[in-house]
Amino acid sequence: MNQRDRDPSPAAAATRTDVLVLGGGLAGLTLALQLRGQDPALSIAVVERKPHPLREAAHKVGESTVEIGAHYFAEVLGLREHLETEQIRKFGFRFFFSDGREDVDRCTELGVSRLLPTPSWQIDRGRFENHLGVRAREAGIDFRDGATVRAIALGRDGARHVVEVERAGETGRIEADWVVDASGRAGLLKRRLGLAEGNDHDVNAVWWRVDGIVDPNDWSGDAGWRSRCTPPDRWRSTNHMCGPGYWFWLIPLASGAHSLGIVCDAKMHPLETMNTHAKAMDWLRRHQPRVAASLDAAGHRLLDFLFLRHFSYGCRQVFSADRWALTGEAGLFLDPFYSPGSDFIAIANTFVCDLIAKDRAGSPVAPYADIYEKMYFSFYENTLTLYQDQYPLFGDAQVMPVKVIWDYTYYWSLLAPLYFSGRLTDIPTLGRLRGAFAEARALNLAMQPLLRAWGERNLGAPPPQARLLDQFGIEWFRELNRALGDRDGDDAFVARLAANVERMRWLAGEILSRARAAHPDIDGAALDALLAGHAPPPASLAAPWYADAA
Repeated sequence: MNQRDRDPSPAAAATRTDVLVLGGGLAGLTLALQLRGQDPALSIAVVERKPHPLREAAHKVGESTVEIGAHYFAEVLGLREHLETEQIRKFGFRFFFSDGREDVDRCTELGVSRLLPTPSWQIDRGRFENHLGVRAREAGIDFRDGATVRAIALGRDGARHVVEVERAGETGRIEADWVVDASGRAGLLKRRLGLAEGNDHDVNAVWWRVDGIVDPNDWSGDAGWRSRCTPPDRWRSTNHMCGPGYWFWLIPLASGAHSLGIVCDAKMHPLETMNTHAKAMDWLRRHQPRVAASLDAAGHRLLDFLFLRHFSYGCRQVFSADRWALTGEAGLFLDPFYSPGSDFIAIANTFVCDLIAKDRAGSPVAPYADIYEKMYFSFYENTLTLYQDQYPLFGDAQVMPVKVIWDYTYYWSLLAPLYFSGRLTDIPTLGRLRGAFAEARALNLAMQPLLRAWGERNLGAPPPQARLLDQFGIEWFRELNRALGDRDGDDAFVARLAANVERMRWLAGEILSRARAAHPDIDGAALDALLAGHAPPPASLAAPWYADAA
């Protein structure tokens, strides 16, 4: 979307709506549908630059969902039937530590041998957004595709916002009580209000799509290796091919294409070495030769190619008492490694819906906008620690599987159950959980530097013996995933999250012990201080963990 920094023309014809959403992509259309489900009387307009229908395998990031985003699409928005019949059920994350290797079947593999209980999906964004657009129009939402925002005037002190929109050669004004920017990286309101904010996570990405599905099982003739998974469908995973300073993704799309991308630390792998398709393929031939050989084979016609420099960023403000908000990439963006994009859309949209509901009920918006923004930025900052300065250890087949287990445990212990339970805006319960969130945050802030130091000390060491690290075989880990769907009363819910933090303490102690066994001089003082005085956990929380499930 292009937005000119001028006021809307008073001569243009005007229409009125309760909520105007700028951007009809994933964030904007899901917000509109969530608002409609919350309040059937609400008038909603969505303005989207691209005409519908989109082509399938549309060139957009955010094709792999994880638990929060998947739950948002399937249950909050009621899209499970579409996901089950028109998209691909995801076979979890899968990681191969295969830098420079042809024999991927002789490398360490981390993933699940069977589907975990809580589902997620691989999303063909073109197909999905076309479905969302149809659903929006069926729900009575004024969805204007092929339209361009030409000017924005934000109202103050209760005055309506005015946006000038051009469509099919005609210009009109839309007056709205609320305006929500879901325009992606165009960031219409962010630019208008000077809200852009960088971060220190210096990473780049290139990505492209090809015809045809890339099946990792084709990389080996070893029947035992191929049958480690039940069903033997590694291709349905979000496959991460990992090496020092980078990872390469393979995501299947229901339209019969495959999404591919290199994400890398800018200092270790300069963007200039991969910013064309030819360069990216040369890079793959050096770092992931088995993948490159698959893509060089017939049947994988190139569909598109794009690159982004320093793609991660923050934002100074996302929710305002003046009845405007930002959602999705119009606000902030983390990193695609654990696919958090749809999670943060779900969280932001839920906050926006609650703010609008409170406003329409006559409640003051300002205090809640402030609380929700602090929470949202806290989720962003805590999640950023999983990625920032951690890329150098991505190729470490000893430390990186430990990090993945830790990062999943952190996610499934607090933020994911908070969202699944519908308590994201439950202020009294959030108050009761403040201590649990603070302790988990402190444990994570101490853990990430320990993992980084462990990886630094491993440089030059031979890789561990190749094996499948089966996350499905870790009973407590599988139970954490299953329990996301539990529906507890308030007291039981608070107790469950407290037990989750207790498990995090135990896991932190286990990781610290293993790091010190490998490197006795490693500094674990920060974790020692957090673990001091805590009794050992009950046996039901303690074992096994990943090494025992190898």
